[in-house]
Amino acid sequence: MKVGDICGRNVVTVREFDELAASAQLMREHHIGYLVVVEPDVANRTVLPVGVLTDRDIVVGVIAQGTDPRTLRVGDVMKRKPILAEEDSSVSDALRHMREIGVRRLPVVGVMGQLVGVLSLDDVLDAFAEQLMDVARSIRHELKMEGALRP
Repeated sequence: MKVGDICGRNVVTVREFDELAASAQLMREHHIGYLVVVEPDVANRTVLPVGVLTDRDIVVGVIAQGTDPRTLRVGDVMKRKPILAEEDSSVSDALRHMREIGVRRLPVVGVMGQLVGVLSLDDVLDAFAEQLMDVARSIRHELKMEGALRP
């Protein structure tokens, strides 16, 4: 299974110079805790991921430190140079990277490095659950067919 087959394609993005408080509001509005920080790739008419910002970054790195988030920009808090998953890479490779660096999500890029999605552990669990359902359906169908053939 490829990362591009299961990753979420509706990515909420921000820029480095965006206000941090506005980015937190964006997370709230979209019910997410993860934003991909991008910069434009004008030549290819797309965007390139340059960092990530999580709700945890804001809470632990700003609020818990007593800093006023209204005084900061995304670039002051974001994690730069995120580990990326390539759209054509295997889910098992992406999971290994996620485990190694201790994250729940990875930006997904296409062949030119352009942002195409985000892979989350939720996406992986949904895909695996669907595969397990297919296995269970196959077993039930087999038992049904056997029962019909051997009355």
